[in-house]
Amino acid sequence: MRTLKLQMRMTLDGFVAGPNGELDWMVWDLNDKLKTYETFLRDVIDLADSADTILLGRKMTEEFITYWENMVDNQPGSPLFALAERMVFTPKVVFSKTLDEVKGRNVSLAKGALEDEITKLKNQVGKDLLVYGGAEFASALISGGHVDEFIFFIDPVLINKGLRIFDTLDKRQKLVSLGTTTYDCGVNVVRYQLSKS
Repeated sequence: MRTLKLQMRMTLDGFVAGPNGELDWMVWDLNDKLKTYETFLRDVIDLADSADTILLGRKMTEEFITYWENMVDNQPGSPLFALAERMVFTPKVVFSKTLDEVKGRNVSLAKGALEDEITKLKNQVGKDLLVYGGAEFASALISGGHVDEFIFFIDPVLINKGLRIFDTLDKRQKLVSLGTTTYDCGVNVVRYQLSKS
């Protein structure tokens, strides 16, 4: 069975976006520390390479697809180009009950019940499934117990209010630590696996 991994950027006080979806709190000054930036980017790419399918919620899909396709088509010199190629050319499944089509490369729709669609994807042969958000979709996956591995990029900031992903959880889920990586910019990456016991 394939593993479903959730990768999210998060503030230290547990928010994944500001009240209106703002992401201006994220640390992006990694270019000031080239070695840190290269290591950080390599780790993000390695995580992307562990999967062969990206799962997306409806609300973040258009922005996600537009951003990465624009980079592949128009910014071949970008330091993020290798990551952009993975985001564009890896098959993506968009979860929506309201959309009939999604524009973009390598995109398909999942319109059935979340549990049924996730079970079907997990039972297919292939590499891992990787989720990048957004908040509502991630929250539904967590509360349904569908996430096998959590990878949180925790930024060194407190924003006091915003969007959270754990508030719909109605039971405890035990986790096992898979390790922590600390970068000079202050971002910590913490990884947990859902406990089998």
